[in-house]
Amino acid sequence: MIDSVCVSSAVKKPPVITTQPESITVFGDEDILLTCEASGNPRPEFRWKKDGVEFIPANYPGLSMSLGSGTFMTTGAGSEPMSQYQGKYSCYADNELGTAVSNEVQLITENIPALQKEKKVKKKVEEGESVVLKCNPPFSTVPPVIHWMDKRLRHIELNDRVTQGRDGNLYFSHVTADDNRNDYTCNAQYLSARTILSKEPISLTVTTSNSVVRNRRPQMMRPSGAHSTYHTLRGQSLELECIVQGLPTPTVQWMRKDGQLSESRTFRDLSDRLLRFSNISESDGGEYQCSANNSQGTVTHTYTVSVEAAPYWTKEPVSQLYAPGETVRLDCQADGIPSPAVTWSMNGNPITGIDLDPRRTVRDGALILRDVVFTDTAVYQCQAHNKHGTILVNTYIFVIELPPQILSADGQTYTVTEGQTAVLHCQTFGSPRPKVDNGASLLADPRVNLLTNGSLQITNVSHDDEGLYTCSISNTNMSINTELEVLNRTVILSPLGDLRVRPGKTVIFTCLAQVDSKLTPPHIQWRRSGQKLMQSYAEDKYTFEGPDLIVANVQTEDEGVYTCEVITNLDMAEASGSITLVGMEMSDFNVIFHMWYEAASASVLYRPIAVHWEELKRVSGTKESVNLALQPYVSYRFRVISINDIGKSDPSTPSDLHSTPPQAPDNNPEDVRSESTDPDTLVITWEEMDRRVFNGPEFHYKVFWRRVVGDGPTWHSNVTTEPPYIVTEVGNFSAFEIKVQAVNQKGEGPEPDPVIGYSGENVPLEAPMDVGVVLLNSTAIRVTWAAVDRDTVRGHLLGYKIHLKRFGSRGHHRGRRAREPESSLMVETGANEEKRVLGGLRPYSHYALTVTVFNSKGEGPRSDPPLSFSTDEGAPGPPMSLHLESPAETEMTLHWTPPAQPNGVLKGYLLQYQQIVESDDSPVQVETIDDHTLTKLTLKQLDPKSRYRFYLRGRTSAGDGEPITREGATTLDGAPPSNISLSVGEKSVNLSWVPGQRHRSVGFQVQYLNKNSGGKWKQSEKLNSSQPFYQLKGLTPGSQYRLRFTFTSPDTHTPSSGPTAGWFIGLVSVIVLLLLVLLILCFIKRSKGGKYSGRSKYSNMHQTNTRQTTSGLTNYIQGIRKVFRPLDFFQKILHYSLFLNLIK
Repeated sequence: MIDSVCVSSAVKKPPVITTQPESITVFGDEDILLTCEASGNPRPEFRWKKDGVEFIPANYPGLSMSLGSGTFMTTGAGSEPMSQYQGKYSCYADNELGTAVSNEVQLITENIPALQKEKKVKKKVEEGESVVLKCNPPFSTVPPVIHWMDKRLRHIELNDRVTQGRDGNLYFSHVTADDNRNDYTCNAQYLSARTILSKEPISLTVTTSNSVVRNRRPQMMRPSGAHSTYHTLRGQSLELECIVQGLPTPTVQWMRKDGQLSESRTFRDLSDRLLRFSNISESDGGEYQCSANNSQGTVTHTYTVSVEAAPYWTKEPVSQLYAPGETVRLDCQADGIPSPAVTWSMNGNPITGIDLDPRRTVRDGALILRDVVFTDTAVYQCQAHNKHGTILVNTYIFVIELPPQILSADGQTYTVTEGQTAVLHCQTFGSPRPKVDNGASLLADPRVNLLTNGSLQITNVSHDDEGLYTCSISNTNMSINTELEVLNRTVILSPLGDLRVRPGKTVIFTCLAQVDSKLTPPHIQWRRSGQKLMQSYAEDKYTFEGPDLIVANVQTEDEGVYTCEVITNLDMAEASGSITLVGMEMSDFNVIFHMWYEAASASVLYRPIAVHWEELKRVSGTKESVNLALQPYVSYRFRVISINDIGKSDPSTPSDLHSTPPQAPDNNPEDVRSESTDPDTLVITWEEMDRRVFNGPEFHYKVFWRRVVGDGPTWHSNVTTEPPYIVTEVGNFSAFEIKVQAVNQKGEGPEPDPVIGYSGENVPLEAPMDVGVVLLNSTAIRVTWAAVDRDTVRGHLLGYKIHLKRFGSRGHHRGRRAREPESSLMVETGANEEKRVLGGLRPYSHYALTVTVFNSKGEGPRSDPPLSFSTDEGAPGPPMSLHLESPAETEMTLHWTPPAQPNGVLKGYLLQYQQIVESDDSPVQVETIDDHTLTKLTLKQLDPKSRYRFYLRGRTSAGDGEPITREGATTLDGAPPSNISLSVGEKSVNLSWVPGQRHRSVGFQVQYLNKNSGGKWKQSEKLNSSQPFYQLKGLTPGSQYRLRFTFTSPDTHTPSSGPTAGWFIGLVSVIVLLLLVLLILCFIKRSKGGKYSGRSKYSNMHQTNTRQTTSGLTNYIQGIRKVFRPLDFFQKILHYSLFLNLIK
């Protein structure tokens, strides 16, 4: 058996479905798109089945298939009803090695939801009663989202008294006078159909009386009765609602009757009227109860939730390569409620319908094929089915012969800790399967096991297992080496202990661990009874301080088992302790001896329990004396404290002062080292000793030093009372043996061990030699140099520094040399490196390079002379800017500036553009620009209804550069406002309209005539269609006015003095237009008698027109008549004027 991912691209491959089709619902004349993609070699061919019967999309005029895939879609060419495509579909991908089958999907077609004619609903209820406003939206397989709103499109406020049910209805627990309104409107939003339907507004009248409103006990509104059952599927969402009536408004609570209600898996909404489960599982099945309460009583409702499951995989078969003669076992296991039936197919055909091959058996869902041959290569389908659905998985058996290979990398290092299991990978490839040889002596160890995939498994590893391991393939010279590194396991040094404490006390658990230095710093996780503890800053209950857990104010709820987990990147150690609360009863007790002491003439504080007291020793409560180990030359006082399970007693009266005699020091100072920073100086320092271990008077340090080379065995020495000690005139970076000894009046401490220290460093003397550069590409180089003599470094060699400076571009830009600012780069390397690859260089540029060596004092001289080189030409950067300008509806002019980084000699530009469509697969148009000096280009014959995406990139001889991208659409010819709304005031008229987003601006003026005064026409200032509002002021209150609008084309030019053909045509057009207007006015007069009514905005004109069955000019005039509802005398002339302007 061989892993399929290793097969070369030249080897044939069975088909694999890469993109599955998905179930869809299509509304009206929407496009159908069923996607099916597959890979394989040879390229697969595709076919479909609909409701189990062959379905050929090419036989339907309204369908087309994508080239090279199984995806088919509607073309809009067919006239057949969309309902003929409804059904269940499966996609088949075939090549000579087998057939892969997609999941079965369902295509549903339905009409766009529409409202039926319905009567206006009016409801009248008394204050305090409950009421339901029903929505009853049109049915759809994709349920709508319901919004209850008023006529101003503001949502009806929902609260614990007013609730929207899952059925879309609006429920009032009890009504108040504030609920009076006549515009309760149910809006059904069908997201998939992209449709919103507004139902007829409902009028709700709440009557009030002088009598006191009577309170009512809660009653269920939805669901009704005392019990209901819900069936749901695993993984789905479930909502249980509890909508109740009553006065005062009831409160709702939820509980699970057969267990604990999970707060993490449920969510309450709509003032607790809704209990929502997301991603429900079998454990959520059971009985739930909602309880509604108010001052008058309680009502409950019980829900039985039954959770079943569609089939889901618990173990899927894996596609593999096999060698002839192997036995294949494909395990396929699925679960569900009820339990699904598992069946097998080969190349889409049930195995039960194929010839009965004795080598092939199915047992407990597993397909077993013995002694496979080349003809057994096929794609097998495992299918699981129950009443809730079907799932299918493809897996292929590919019988092939291939040469052996080792796929695991050579030289890998595996790191584990003691006691863990190590797996050293040696993945092989070939057919027949290669035989791995790790050595017979290894496998003799019972802890070592050779896995079927060639990996070597070692259990309970120890440091003895560290070393190099070799994996080889038998009968070949192929092998790899692997190193195993074993680190010390993490160990907790002391148990936490079982603590018995009184209530209100503070407890400290300490978790000290020993961790291997090569492991990551450990993370300490504390748990109580298995639950994670978090530091509580508010009440200071739990505080984490390093390895300590501090539990403050211990109470009954704090009892339990406390666990400390020390977690590293490779292992974890844990230890447990407990807290138990106890009373005041006495038990066996221990005794604590405390001491207070002086050293020399000063008090010494060393981890005191009280101010100057330190615990010395604990003994059994039965003892009456103890021997104590004390420090020399210290004065002590002693006291005794008793302790039992409850706590400690008060201390005894301190003893008299006792002093111990002096003696020579027992120890020498620790951490002796050199900290030399200045040249020609040796600085010796150490950790000062605690005064309590001076052991006598006249304490001081004796410092020794001698050169490692050239000074012989003689030690130089001197004394001091504190560190550091400085020796001068010792040379630069010379090695010395150094040691420090403690001395007092009684003698010297033990003989110290010497350590190596160095005098101060100085800057290096020499630069690296043989510096070279190799050009790898236009942006990368390899730098090489020879290692320096370590004696010239005059310090610890920390590494090398590569200094790189750019001096500008090699080329010329627009007839002159580009003057670009210099830029520098510095890269540090390791001490043992002699080459380094540098990337990120600018193509087509001049550079100079030097290399230095450095230590802690600084850099040495730079390599001389600097090495100069030039990078090759590269692809240019993006143009600096791209600006779009549309001179006409079908034209777009692009203005750009050249790239800031041409990275070579600019040859020209490449322009690509395409229409922006939802499928993102519109063809790309290409324009090649060979003139590098060009900075603008006009594209013609563009679609004025579409937006375009433009990509512009520069070109050099090295290729095309990065693009700059812009999106835009052409600007449409200007049009006068066609949606003017009016609002009439006492002395003014407000005119408003919606400007066209892509239209050019059009100028116009408002002319008005006062019919009462019989004066002349007046006109407003010049207006612009791009501004959305204008107020016509200075009108006379109570007067009748006529309005008309005069428009100016944006392309209008000043006319010449003589007559032209344009002037003549315009005059004739105006005369014909006036005649047409007079005919229309007469028609309106005769048909309507001069009476006009309707809504106040043009937006309603469109809705009115779409609902009429007539067409043409009559329909248009009826739309105009329903535009305004200002003053009656104002309407006629205004409508005529507006109609004239719209026609114009």
